[in-house]
Amino acid sequence: MSGTVDTEAEWPDSLRQVLVLTEQQEDYEWLSELFGCTQENIQLSRCHRLEACEDLLQRNVFDLVIWHAPFAFTDPASHELFLNLLLSAGGDSPILVLGDAPEEEAVAFWKSLGASDYLCRTRLTGWNLVRACRSVWLARPAEDRVRSGPVRNPQSVTGVDRARFFDILERAMRRCDEAKQRLALFHVNVDDFRAFNEALGYQAGDQILALLAERVKTILQEKGQLIRIGGDDLAVVVEAIDSGFDTNEFVIKLADALNAPFEVAGRALLVTVSIGIAIYPEAGATVDGLTGCANRAMFEAKRDTGTSHRYFSSHFAQAGGRQLQLEAELRDALRKGELELHFQPRVLINGRGVAGVECLLRWNHPVRGRVAPDEFIPAAERSGLIVPIGYWVIEQACMRLREAAVLGYSELVFAVNLSFRQFHDRRMTDTMFRIIYNANIDTRLLELELTESAMMHDPDYAQRCLRELHSLGLSFALDDFGTGFSSLSHLQNLPISLVKIDKSFVQRVESDEDAQHIVSAIISLSHSLRKKVVAEGVETAGQLAFLSALKCDQIQGYYYARPMPWADLLDYLEGPHRIIAARRGGH
Repeated sequence: MSGTVDTEAEWPDSLRQVLVLTEQQEDYEWLSELFGCTQENIQLSRCHRLEACEDLLQRNVFDLVIWHAPFAFTDPASHELFLNLLLSAGGDSPILVLGDAPEEEAVAFWKSLGASDYLCRTRLTGWNLVRACRSVWLARPAEDRVRSGPVRNPQSVTGVDRARFFDILERAMRRCDEAKQRLALFHVNVDDFRAFNEALGYQAGDQILALLAERVKTILQEKGQLIRIGGDDLAVVVEAIDSGFDTNEFVIKLADALNAPFEVAGRALLVTVSIGIAIYPEAGATVDGLTGCANRAMFEAKRDTGTSHRYFSSHFAQAGGRQLQLEAELRDALRKGELELHFQPRVLINGRGVAGVECLLRWNHPVRGRVAPDEFIPAAERSGLIVPIGYWVIEQACMRLREAAVLGYSELVFAVNLSFRQFHDRRMTDTMFRIIYNANIDTRLLELELTESAMMHDPDYAQRCLRELHSLGLSFALDDFGTGFSSLSHLQNLPISLVKIDKSFVQRVESDEDAQHIVSAIISLSHSLRKKVVAEGVETAGQLAFLSALKCDQIQGYYYARPMPWADLLDYLEGPHRIIAARRGGH
């Protein structure tokens, strides 16, 4: 099971209601036996199919739903079944998934879809089953721990309970039929909502959703109905969209409204949402069909970073299958050694030597050949695979750093990108400590690059992680500077020693006066705060001359070198751009 929990923590004496959703009577009896061995005060109920227990889920809040996934987690059918279960449970009952894949392979995937946890059936014992239940239970707020059984007061923060949503939508569809009009259903999901809950508590999570609802209401201006349909989901129903309601304008205004941070629990939080849009009757002619299409479009929107939206398309099902196949192949790639690092030099201004290298992930697929990073990195982010892959990258970088020191490159800095997903891993610092300890490296030479958006979901936790890692001697670079939110506060409050200017600015300095001013300001500001500056994406002599005149510290880009394998990097370091500075200890 992922995560840890104090097994001696207080476990309520009241009877816990657990629903087991499985087609196999043997599975139910097996789980009953496991629970029976633990002497826990748990009452099990069984439902053999989701279709047969939707009403049960809507009328009751269970302390836990245990779902035995009938297919492999890489199978699109499992994906679809789980989403239907999640919609039926409405976020009120936490879901524990059982499957055949090892936890280390599947837990990130299921959690990314909304499961509370995942356990491998072949490793299951009464002890780790109860441990998982307790972990899920103790993660919930106290007021939620005593409300199992019939739903007595289902009113949500948006003023309408989920159970009425289907009735509202059905009536709206009927009115549109009579008026020969179309209807738009928006499924709005808060990205990484679970991370907010884990970091700040469930009350803060509800406050985030309430603040989001207020912003949505302001944009709607009473032109539609807003309903909370789950723990982190809102639905917007807009009738007669052919009579003056612009769906594109609505989502654009919502994205603009989310640019301002949310003030929650004394913190400024940047919240993004994924919006799925289904148009009636084109997308679906029934309530179930339309809600399913909006849900699928919402998950398609999650392919993009930041607030994004997608209209339902019949191509999504096929695309979703391809996406799951890519994620499955990526899991195999990590195990089979298909991933490797390439290295792009960071050259001192005017070519006076190489100060460091950025470690970049590459995938050499046995059938498809080279897979583009902009194809597989987003898949790794969405599935959660980026966390174990990210640690693998750091391990490989440490190995090469140690090898470089043996070869005489004792001051060559190795820079590694940190994903925002790694800040959701509450064991990040412990894992990093272990990797660095085992690598036995000069920690001054390991630099972690992070973007501004990576720290926005839980700034306090991110700052604590960075300071703990900084205490080991690691340095940090702020990547893509100027493209995110609150850049100045990060420069001031975090242990940042280097700033990287985003290539979108650098590559326009020869023709765009605004880009020139932005680059000049970033370099001047960074130097005034005693930060070094790296310009990314330098490709021409004109760009280099402009940056040189501003005394930019380092250059990275095709002008000097493309990313290259380790053996080619060693040849490069002994060539025209040999490491003069690195060998002599300068920067």
